[in-house]
Amino acid sequence: MTLTEDRSATAPNEARRAMISSQLRTSGVNEPWVLTAMASVAREDFVPADWKEAAYIDRAVPLGEGRFLAAPLFYGAALTEADPTQAKKILLVGDANGYYAALLRTLVAEFDTITPAQALEAGQGGYDLILVDGAAEELPEALVARLDDEGRVVTGEILRGVSRLAVGVKTAGHLALLPVHEQGIPAVPEFAAPKRWSF
Repeated sequence: MTLTEDRSATAPNEARRAMISSQLRTSGVNEPWVLTAMASVAREDFVPADWKEAAYIDRAVPLGEGRFLAAPLFYGAALTEADPTQAKKILLVGDANGYYAALLRTLVAEFDTITPAQALEAGQGGYDLILVDGAAEELPEALVARLDDEGRVVTGEILRGVSRLAVGVKTAGHLALLPVHEQGIPAVPEFAAPKRWSF
């Protein structure tokens, strides 16, 4: 292996360490199990080839077709809030072969995944934790129906054009989201709010 090849092989590992020290820890993501998960999954494997060198930047990376990989802070903060190891039945709304799913696989033995389009339709329920990979203007009623009472949702939320991480608990059939902190989170197009008339 040449020196150049050696540097190219170690660069992602160095970028991953920098992500943890300069993006996650400085923003309050300090749970050892979260940091271990994020240190073990190669973000560069989940972005297009021409974005691999920028896989660890502190903002979203375009994946094509209007999709984005959220910044590392979103995943670190979302996992911290979700604590999936304490859940009995988990549903991830996102790509079954994506980065979020890869992180979850380091933490729990099993979970289910559906696409945002599938979340618009009625389906299997009984979940006590739902994770959404991205930000929603409005969570579909069909998705909320899959959540048990006292179950939790960790999602990005868009309110008046501002995205933030939010956590919700379903009580008596109703889900109320509580914002955790503002951060740039890519929108889930399928979860846009319907256009409403205003006068």
